[in-house]
Amino acid sequence: MTTSPMPSIRKLSTIAACCAAAFALAACAAGSGASAPSNAGAPAASAASKPSDGPAYGPELQGFEYPHPVHEFTFTSQGQTLHMAYMDVQPQKPNGRTAVLLHGKNFCAATWGETITQLADAGYRVIAPDQIGFCKSSKPAAYQFSFQQLARNTHALLASLGVERATIIGHSTGGMLGVRYGLMYPRETEQLVLVNPIGLEDWKAKGVPSISVDDWYARELKTSADGIRNYEQSTYYAGHWSERYEPWVQMLAGMYRGPGKQQVAWDSALLYDMIYTQPVVYEFGQLRMPTLLLIGQKDTTAIGKDLASAEVRAKLGHYPELGKAAAKAIPHASLVEFPDLGHAPQMQDPQAFHKALLDWLAEAPGNH
Repeated sequence: MTTSPMPSIRKLSTIAACCAAAFALAACAAGSGASAPSNAGAPAASAASKPSDGPAYGPELQGFEYPHPVHEFTFTSQGQTLHMAYMDVQPQKPNGRTAVLLHGKNFCAATWGETITQLADAGYRVIAPDQIGFCKSSKPAAYQFSFQQLARNTHALLASLGVERATIIGHSTGGMLGVRYGLMYPRETEQLVLVNPIGLEDWKAKGVPSISVDDWYARELKTSADGIRNYEQSTYYAGHWSERYEPWVQMLAGMYRGPGKQQVAWDSALLYDMIYTQPVVYEFGQLRMPTLLLIGQKDTTAIGKDLASAEVRAKLGHYPELGKAAAKAIPHASLVEFPDLGHAPQMQDPQAFHKALLDWLAEAPGNH
């Protein structure tokens, strides 16, 4: 599958190499001690990886097992040959419908494991991709990340699989992508489900200061299992923790222990900049398909919250208010609230979550 003609790969590679070299020189000038990049043009690390305190995975999550066979969709985008990893699970008793699962920023397709099982048991064909820049998919050194581009990539994947219409289910950042997909491909989006989506507010407009991609990169290089765990416990789960979440912490941390740490951190920095600069909240009124909001009320997620003043932080991430406002703004929306759950209700209380999801999918009309 190819997109329309783009600049030559040789030219783009030259640009990427120049950008990476410029970043490395800047780091050296700042006294960071950065070494030359060693992984396909990703910027150099400012420090060596920490000694191993857990599993180490490759930059495309090599070594981490997914719950179903992983396939690759190879395509051309922005003058580069890229691949999207995805799972495609066929039901034993098909109902003729397809569900597409879009993961969040700190998640991967694998974290949808139980949801895949529930949907397949209900008759759905389930497709769960890793987006470009994430998990088992390509991590290009130079790429214009946008929700529009990720939506196009996903649409191309579905077209290659012969899927013309689907129910789109997005969690966290995947919710922002799901909204963009629904806006770009309304006829192909039969239903839209948003699970504690971020992007229900515009953090920049509310006063969260911007930082450069270079600063995001420096922050990402410090990623550790302890940092991930502490952040998720305080922000996602209202102070609670379960060992059931630990494999997902190690999934992320393992990429930062591995040989592709710099590559992973660089793409993560580009993705954070995309999330911060590309709000979708102003376009909710243009969604035309039946939409379900599944909102854990204990969630307090807000991108860049730690960068903001105490006054601004106090106004961010109020999901009980944000969920209701989104349901009011989206024309054909239903809202299900989980009073005691946080950012990932499908992982915290799978039984309650999947009952609400499957009941709505069975009862809500499709987009015609």
